[in-house]
Amino acid sequence: MMTIASGSSGNCTFVGTDKTSILVDAGVSKKKIENGLNKIELTLKDMDGILITHEHIDHVRAVGVISRNVGIPIYATPETCCEISGMSALGDFDKSLLNPINVDELFNIGDIGVKAHSIWHDAVDPVCYSLYGDNKKISIATDMGDYDDYLIEALKDSDGLLVEANHDIRMLECGNYPYPLKQRILGKRGHLSNEAGGRLLNSLLNDHVKVSFIGHLSRENNYPELAYETVKLEISDNPYTEDVRDFNLHVADREQASDLFIL
Repeated sequence: MMTIASGSSGNCTFVGTDKTSILVDAGVSKKKIENGLNKIELTLKDMDGILITHEHIDHVRAVGVISRNVGIPIYATPETCCEISGMSALGDFDKSLLNPINVDELFNIGDIGVKAHSIWHDAVDPVCYSLYGDNKKISIATDMGDYDDYLIEALKDSDGLLVEANHDIRMLECGNYPYPLKQRILGKRGHLSNEAGGRLLNSLLNDHVKVSFIGHLSRENNYPELAYETVKLEISDNPYTEDVRDFNLHVADREQASDLFIL
């Protein structure tokens, strides 16, 4: 598992086994994705699929150019596929690469099992993903204004996690965003705050978590150090360890690819 970019300006995560390589979202430039993959001696030509969470540009920015240059299969819900196919910002590309998937229905890309889970966000049919391979589970869940027992059940027992910690509520409320935008971010179909992301992470922790990321941080309404300390506080009362460093907690960077974590 490796985050290539994570933030309000663009998102992309790599998940792979010895036989299969997958990107979750492609919301930064093709060059940045290539540079991230090169760090682990891979290229876009090695990718077996791209999973798309929803159609917002910070999750699909490179889909068009990657499709034209490499032709990687793209997986998304039917409504998201429809939205992507009509986005002028992506340019013309081979729409046959779009593969509709069903929520909560397991499918396989190579030797990786994939299951999409519905989330609350202001997109046509947004999802998060759980991926299964080498007897491990990785869950990637961002861009949601709220969560419930359904999502906790779907994401539990993960060995690797990426959850959202988008904003500090006080920074957002006092910041320069227009009032309607603030309400959108704070709403049920918006984004999780640092505190809410920490509570979600806390509900997902177990005794075999190998790495946990917080991501999709707002550039204007958050700081990595603030997000880390807030989430660290929220997970401090977990029943598994007194030292939260045991969960290998990291803030996913918006610009730099993380290390590759072998679970």
